[in-house]
Amino acid sequence: MKKLKSLRKRIRRLESRLQKSGNKLAKLKQKLGAAETAAATAKSKSAARRGRAGKKPAATVKEPSARKKVKRKLNLTPERRAQLAETMRARWAAKRAAATSAQSSPSGQ
Repeated sequence: MKKLKSLRKRIRRLESRLQKSGNKLAKLKQKLGAAETAAATAKSKSAARRGRAGKKPAATVKEPSARKKVKRKLNLTPERRAQLAETMRARWAAKRAAATSAQSSPSGQ
């Protein structure tokens, strides 16, 4: 419901500013209408589920799952990228050195 509230707030702000172009306002109103209908259908679906809680669910078409969250690309400067690369190389070198020293010490016994 927070999304509905924020959409209403944005619409109110846009209407108060009376922007030159009504495109953004129309788009937000369309989003609000879609969100309200989605909320209404979700309520009716949950009410229907509660009504048939004891009954065996009928075979229905599976709804597509929510989109997976897209991993955000890091915006690194070339200097920071070089610094991270150097740090990782040092870490890998230390790991290789620890592995070789661990292999050489048990064979010495």
